[in-house]
Amino acid sequence: MQIEEMTPSLGYKVPEHGGRLRAAAARYGIPHSEWLDLSTGVSPFGWPVPMLTARAWARLPEEDDGLEDAAAAYYGNSNGLAVAGSQAAIQALPAFFPRSSVVCLSPLYNEHPHAWRAHGHAVRLHPSGDLRGALAFGSQHIVLCNPNNPTGHRYDAPELLEVAASLRARGGVLVVDEAFIDVNPEESLAPIAGSDAAPNLIVLRSLGKFFGLAGARVGFLFASTGLRERLASRLGPWTIAGPSREVARLALSDRSWQQDMRPCLRAAGLRLVQLLEPLGVVGATPLFATVFQSRAREVHDELAKAGIFTRYFKDHALVRFGLPDSEESWERLTAALGRVTRAPECPRQDKLASPCA
Repeated sequence: MQIEEMTPSLGYKVPEHGGRLRAAAARYGIPHSEWLDLSTGVSPFGWPVPMLTARAWARLPEEDDGLEDAAAAYYGNSNGLAVAGSQAAIQALPAFFPRSSVVCLSPLYNEHPHAWRAHGHAVRLHPSGDLRGALAFGSQHIVLCNPNNPTGHRYDAPELLEVAASLRARGGVLVVDEAFIDVNPEESLAPIAGSDAAPNLIVLRSLGKFFGLAGARVGFLFASTGLRERLASRLGPWTIAGPSREVARLALSDRSWQQDMRPCLRAAGLRLVQLLEPLGVVGATPLFATVFQSRAREVHDELAKAGIFTRYFKDHALVRFGLPDSEESWERLTAALGRVTRAPECPRQDKLASPCA
C-alpha cells in the first residue's frame, strides 16, 4: 500500500459512505424493501427503543437529564462532551488547531482526512497498522480508528499511549476513533482521554454501531477540559434532540442488554469471518468483516445484482460486509456468495437468532 501525501485543499467532493441504499435501489432497479443491506457495520440487533413520552418531544433538550451521568458510568470518564454523533466532532475538531501536518492511518473512516483537509491541514495517508512509521514522519497530529474501519486492525493501548506522549512533546494530539470498540470495552482508551496522564489524547465514541442507534445521532468526545469547552461553544446549544438524549441515556444504562449482546455479536462476527474466508479476509470486528479481492468491484457488483449491498472501497480493492440480521439473511448471503465465488456453505447456527433477535 503506497503512501499518499495531500496538500491543503478546500475543493474536493464529499466522501462516499455505506448505507446509501436508495441510490443502490435506483441504480440496480431493485425495490428498496427487497435489499439485504450489509454496507454500514451498524449492528442489526439494536437496542430495543421503547415508546417515549410526549414530554421528550415537546420540551427543549436539557443537559441535566442524566445523559452525561450515564455516559460517565458507561465510558469510565466524566471528561466527555455529548455531540450529534461522532461525525459532529470529526468535522469540527481540525478547526481548533493551527494549520499543520496530520497523518491518518489509512484506509480509515474517510471523513477524518476529509475534515482535516477542509480546514487547511496537510494530510498524509499512511498504511494502517504502522503506527511507528506514522510517528516517524514528524507530523504534529495522528488520526486513527481502533479497531480500524475498514481493516479491523487493533492497536495496543500501551503503544497508543506512548505515541500520544511523543506527540504531546511536539504540541500535537492523537485522535482515536473507537466507533467499533464497544464489544470489547476493555480495549478502550476513553477512560484516560483528556486526563492529566494523557491530556492530548482525544477519543471519539458513538452509539451508532454496537447499540444500532445510528439514526439517533449521538456520540461523545473525550478530551481535555479546554478543548471540550471550545467545541461546546462552537456547536452551540441543543446539539442533540431531546428524544435522542433520552434513548441514549436508557441504552447506556442498560447493562443487562449490553452484557447479553457482546457474546452474541462475537459469535456472529466469527461466523461471518468463516463464511468469507475463501474470499480472503483482511480483518474483522464483531460487527463487520473486510476482504481484499482483485475482483472486489465485480464481487460488490454481483452481490448488488442479487440485492445484497456491501461497502466497496475502490482505492484499496476492499469489500466490507456487515452482519446479516436473521437466519434467512445468512442463507441468502451464503447462496449469493456461492454463485459469485463458489464459497462453501456456511454452517447453520440456530442459537444465534435467539440472543441477538
